[in-house]
Amino acid sequence: MFKLRNYQEKHVSELKQKVDEFFNLESNKICVFKSPTGSGKTIMMAELIKRLVDNRPDGKEIAFIWITVHKLNDQSKEKLEKYYEDLQTVGCSSFEDLQDKQIHDKEILFFNWQSINQEKNIYIRENENEFNLSKVIENTKDEGREIILIIDESHHTASSEKSKEIIQKINPKVTIEVSATPKISNTDYVQSVDLQEVKEEEMVKKSIRLNHKLSNIINSTTDVLIIKTALEKRQQLKNNYENENSDVNPLVLIQLPDARRGMLDRKDQIIRLLDSKFSINTENGKLAIYLSDKDNKINLENIEKNTNEVEVLIFKQAITVGWDCPRSSILVLFREWKKFEFSIQTIGRIIRMPEIKHYDNDELNRAYVYTNIKEVQIAEDVTKDYLTIYESIRRNDLNDPVDLKSIYIKRQHEKTRLNAEFRKIFSTVANKQHVIDKISLDVTKLKNKIITDAEIIQLDKEQNLQGGLLSIKLSPMDLQNRFDVFARDMTEPFAKEHSHAVIKRCIHQFFKDNTKITDLMDMETITLSPKNRDCFIKTINVAKDQFTRDIVDKIEREIENIPKWNIPEGTEYTKIYKEKNYKKCIMLPSYIKTDVENEIRFMDFLEEENEVKWWFKNEVNDKKYFAIKYVDPDNGEPHAFYVDFVVFMKDGRIGLYDTKAGFTAKIAKPKAEALSKYLRDNKSKKVFGGITVFQKGEWLYNDNEEYEYDEKDFSDWKSLSFD
Repeated sequence: MFKLRNYQEKHVSELKQKVDEFFNLESNKICVFKSPTGSGKTIMMAELIKRLVDNRPDGKEIAFIWITVHKLNDQSKEKLEKYYEDLQTVGCSSFEDLQDKQIHDKEILFFNWQSINQEKNIYIRENENEFNLSKVIENTKDEGREIILIIDESHHTASSEKSKEIIQKINPKVTIEVSATPKISNTDYVQSVDLQEVKEEEMVKKSIRLNHKLSNIINSTTDVLIIKTALEKRQQLKNNYENENSDVNPLVLIQLPDARRGMLDRKDQIIRLLDSKFSINTENGKLAIYLSDKDNKINLENIEKNTNEVEVLIFKQAITVGWDCPRSSILVLFREWKKFEFSIQTIGRIIRMPEIKHYDNDELNRAYVYTNIKEVQIAEDVTKDYLTIYESIRRNDLNDPVDLKSIYIKRQHEKTRLNAEFRKIFSTVANKQHVIDKISLDVTKLKNKIITDAEIIQLDKEQNLQGGLLSIKLSPMDLQNRFDVFARDMTEPFAKEHSHAVIKRCIHQFFKDNTKITDLMDMETITLSPKNRDCFIKTINVAKDQFTRDIVDKIEREIENIPKWNIPEGTEYTKIYKEKNYKKCIMLPSYIKTDVENEIRFMDFLEEENEVKWWFKNEVNDKKYFAIKYVDPDNGEPHAFYVDFVVFMKDGRIGLYDTKAGFTAKIAKPKAEALSKYLRDNKSKKVFGGITVFQKGEWLYNDNEEYEYDEKDFSDWKSLSFD
């Protein structure tokens, strides 16, 4: 089982709640699940399906149809089968796997559009065996099951007329359209994952640099220049991984344009160039090829593994959808036309983190694109917030050191979930307590006892009913449900949704390590047997106590103290920033977000102040930006407060100001008081400042130890002047 990240848990829970609501309505509903590339859309959908079918209080049976593009249905099916391999609650089937010409309860039927959008296709057309999609849907609904339709990569096909016909034929209770860039129209609900959430959980890279440090080489062609620079960057990243004690072998992707009539196919040119200039070819295993013809798929086996020897992969457009290789870090794009539009589908192949974490060396937290295109457009999707196309450099003429104390808070580990460490602890405890010697492997099949022939006579009184007992052998589904309930009950006090799968895996692994039993149902029967149940309960409880002592109690938000923070040498900006000619901004050129009027007003104010030598607009969520610690009053957890502006005065004083307005000023109390304390504790650095607001034509600031904000009373605030 995969462990959900914080944002994944949040969005899966919210989407499940909405789907459950839609089940109680008469009309069919459409949900859109918008989630960026690299966020784990398939995993989130797998968990959503599991939760929708697990122990439903309404007793409804649900069948699923999963449709996607190209041949990604096989890839999706394989991913979900791996996700469910220890659960045995959700079945994954192709059309040929269906039993009784229907989709059963807790079963997913996988299709791709191309296999069902033609009338002559075997899955669509009428046949003497009555084994086609229409009949399967009819049989499924005749059994009283609801159908949920999941359309993966929905932006490709879900809106076409033929696709609409098929959706109408399926007539699902709920349709869930899944895409990083969905076409949202006529929908009943949208669940949207923000890219920043994914970055903060270190699932994807922080940004993408375009033609980073691309310099001219004398007597070199454009092709040689671009490829040489990309390969040098690959080697640099390889060295950086080694310095991080990582064995990731970064991969360069070279995307060729589709061949056009009358023009030379670039494939042969690039292959010759790689071999002659850089000794990279298919024979020595450093080059892989992924093209449409059968003879042009070379060295692809295990290419997605971090340690695979392939250094360069040549491909065309087809690979850009649904292909996952997280060690891909560099994309080389060759185009025959003058303008190219980046989209999230283009860069999606290089934004995943190979080990699902950010590294101390920030070069590894970014991806790189090298291209021969003179003019680049950014598509109006999440790419505009991702691709760094501008860069500012710290000005040497204004480079006064500030040496401020700063902090950086690394991602918090979960305190409420059992994890892989618990599995190790459980195994150790089980061995120490000699569990294998205490339990019996020779147990009878479990039975369900049902009361029979009981009669209620006194209708208005509490009573214990007396009657006979009927013993019925547990079905595989009943056994699985009983084992699920046992595992969920044993998670206390940890979160059930995240931890019960860990309990189950512990027990399964125990039998694999200590017996020759391979059947999961046999393992679960032995565990739940009255002879053994108490022994497993005791072992799990001891392991949880030890996990709490050894792991949970020692987990804190890891705070890195930076004793001497200074303005970063360079800062990257995305398409949402615009260049502006500020004379006192320490970064050159200066870029600003055009939609933050309050900050722009403050920048204009700083430009006019005679005593200001330079100013720096601070950014967030990165070690290279300035932050102070504050504590969340609700849960006591420490957080980083990235103050908006660092202002250096001509007399050497340093101003720290954070602009607020309205609601943001009202809720700023913990940050404001933390900033006030920082100013008092660092007087030797000549720091001053506070929370600042624009009120009635002037800037006011508050540096009080106890911060209060009343939009009608600013008597406790001071007028901001640097004189």
